[in-house]
Amino acid sequence: MLNLARKSKIVTITNDGRDKGKKYQIMEMSALKAEKWAARAFLALAHAGVEVPDEVKGAGMAALAVVGLRALGNVSWGEAEPLLDEMMECVQFMPDTKHPGLVRELYNDDIEEVVTLALLRSEVFELHTGFSLAGAVNNSIASEDSDNKIESNTISTFRRNVG
Repeated sequence: MLNLARKSKIVTITNDGRDKGKKYQIMEMSALKAEKWAARAFLALAHAGVEVPDEVKGAGMAALAVVGLRALGNVSWGEAEPLLDEMMECVQFMPDTKHPGLVRELYNDDIEEVVTLALLRSEVFELHTGFSLAGAVNNSIASEDSDNKIESNTISTFRRNVG
């Protein structure tokens, strides 16, 4: 059953390639599913040896914005794959742009470019956390050193945005 109170957004692909002009609807996970997803993501990060600052533990998906994309790259494929798949469950395809109310679940051929997959996952993350991965890559997600510690200014940003 669709809950209309959940956040959603329409994403139009503007990058050149086979997906240019395609539209996708991103729908927020339920609070329970998002909490479980975030908990599994944090466990995967812990298994990968990523230090999660005490300031963000227990803050759910929003805290993942602090830990960031770079840290998630340390997670094993066995733990990452189901998390990535669940992110894509938030995405539906709009097969006819003239009828935007018509959306359906994704089929394999609905996304033809790897860059589109990355963009859609980034949009799912942003919808749930209010944090843009694209902006983070350019600005503030970085390691303090090679031991996967999070920059203190990123934690300060998290506190301002969430707390």
